[in-house]
Amino acid sequence: DIIFQLKEAGLQRLAVSLDGSTAEIHDSFRGVPGTYDRTIQAIHWANEAGLPIQVHTTVSRYNRHDLDNVAALMASKNIAMWNVFFLVPVGRGVDQHMLNGEEFEQVFAKLYELSKKVPFQIKTTEAMHYRRYLLQRNVEERKQEKADHPESAVHRKNIGWATQRVNDGKGFIFISHKGEIYPSGFLAIQAGNLRTQKLSSIYREAPVLRALRDTSLLEGKCGACEYKEICGGSRARAYAVSGNLHAQETCCIYQPRGYTAGEPVHEELHAAAGA
Repeated sequence: DIIFQLKEAGLQRLAVSLDGSTAEIHDSFRGVPGTYDRTIQAIHWANEAGLPIQVHTTVSRYNRHDLDNVAALMASKNIAMWNVFFLVPVGRGVDQHMLNGEEFEQVFAKLYELSKKVPFQIKTTEAMHYRRYLLQRNVEERKQEKADHPESAVHRKNIGWATQRVNDGKGFIFISHKGEIYPSGFLAIQAGNLRTQKLSSIYREAPVLRALRDTSLLEGKCGACEYKEICGGSRARAYAVSGNLHAQETCCIYQPRGYTAGEPVHEELHAAAGA
């Protein structure tokens, strides 16, 4: 009844969390028996109401082996988008559950291949370097097609990213039920409160948000990276792991061109991706 009321009230899309293709995987991760069955039932009800569904999946060591099965399960439902969250070690999320850089790349490859097959959109959250991965794959495939078909123009549709350049506090903010403003739901540094300030003023003027939008403050290989203007790394993950908002992304294996760890960052390394 509530789902039908939400539809009638004008809700455009319902988001549910699904962290495994089976009750065993999902309920173990969530810590509450029965949540898998309840989630699947909510999807069925939303389908019945004609309310589009967005599924959120948090990728961790619990379920990275299960992504194909999750995608197949969603393909059997009427799903509009799969939003894949990459774990940030805050709250009940701990470092031991977080994937390492190599595993991130493996999941990126999986999502890229699935995006060519599944009937729903795929996006990522707190994996800004997936944009770098997409650019690299698109360039590689264009080169391969040109080599395979040198006499003819090959037109292909690149798999793109709808929210390029969006990051924590940069084109995105989180508003709590108390009106508190944060750079994201995973970065708990308060920037202001809607009860006492205008949203536009907070976004434009809050020191933490201004600092997050200044890519010249990025450190380590993120500061040197030619992809930093479209990526910038997860600021929430950097802060959770190191306590430093501007530290390099801990789960990225990419080495910027001409960069050696420990060296100062030079302006000539700051060219935007694709330059």
